[in-house]
This record gives sequence, C-alpha cells and structure tokens, in this order.
Amino acid sequence: MTSETLWYANRATGAVCLVLFTVVVLLGIAVRSRTRLPGLPRFGTMSLHRTLSLSATAFLALHITSAVVDGYADITVVDVLVPFVGDHQPLWLGLGTVALDLMLAVLVTSLLRERLGHRTWRTVHWLAYASWPVALVHGIGIGTDTGADWMTWLTVACVAAAVAARLAHAARAGRRTPAALLRTAEGARP
Repeated sequence: MTSETLWYANRATGAVCLVLFTVVVLLGIAVRSRTRLPGLPRFGTMSLHRTLSLSATAFLALHITSAVVDGYADITVVDVLVPFVGDHQPLWLGLGTVALDLMLAVLVTSLLRERLGHRTWRTVHWLAYASWPVALVHGIGIGTDTGADWMTWLTVACVAAAVAARLAHAARAGRRTPAALLRTAEGARP
C-alpha cells in the first residue's frame, strides 16, 4: 500500500469515525432518555447503539492503523496509547490519544458489564460524553481537511445534532413530575 493510499484511508476513516461516533452518542442519549426511534422497539435502539459502537470502533482501528503504518507523520504505537508524547503535532495527536483512552475504558467496561455491575459500568460509560468532544477537537486540530467546506459542514452538523439531542433530553428530564423522579431514584421505571 502506498503512502498516498494510507493518507487517504486515514482521512476517510477519520471523517467516518466522526459521523459514526456522533450517531453512537445520539443513540446513547436516546437509550438514556428511553426514546424510541420510529420503527424500532426500545431494545432495537439499544441494539443499534451497541452495533454502531462496534462499527465505529472498527473504523477507529483502521484510522489509527493507517496513521501508524503511514511513515509520513511518524506516529508510533506509544503515541497512540500515551497522550502528548508524540513528535508529530503533540497537542492534537495527544487529544486523539486521550479520546481513544477514554473510549477504550468505555469499551472494556461495556464488555465486562455483567461482572462490574451496572453502577460501575454507568459511571465509566459517562466518559463517552468526554471522549466525543475531545475527539472532535483532535480532528479539527490535526485533520488535513479541516478547512474544506464539506468537512466544516460535516463537523457543524455533527455538533448541532449532538447539542440538539442533549438539549432535548434535558428538556424531557425537566418535564418529569416529582413522583416520576422519585420512582427513577428508587430504581423503578417511570
């Protein structure tokens, strides 16, 4: 594989990761707020969230692999796992590493969810909310397509969708009655 092919693969998988992880975040918000997607039962939304999470993780693995294999940027496996130690744009690459490390914590605890318990899993799963914007900033800072119109609009659309979903979830949560909040606090379904 040529260096040019790896460069295009890195750019393409980075953009696909942005879209997929944005959809994963949106689905996570839908699962959390018990929102049903049209045509899907609630468990279908959860299943879609999990499936797309794994698909996004596969694209992330391709994104990272193409960056490491391509000798142009001189990114090592250590740079991928340890934040801010790389020689190539250490701040922006380091943010990508932080996002990866947070996402790996979410992935590992999700795979071990039954053994860890729901409370531990949920606490660590909140790291996904931190991982997404850190990864977004990584892409804006280091991405070679950042100035392109299509990438600007893609980024704006992803941010707008995530903010809108989070605001809608907060608005729904604000409309809950005190009795529903009490049932939720006690562990019952509202």
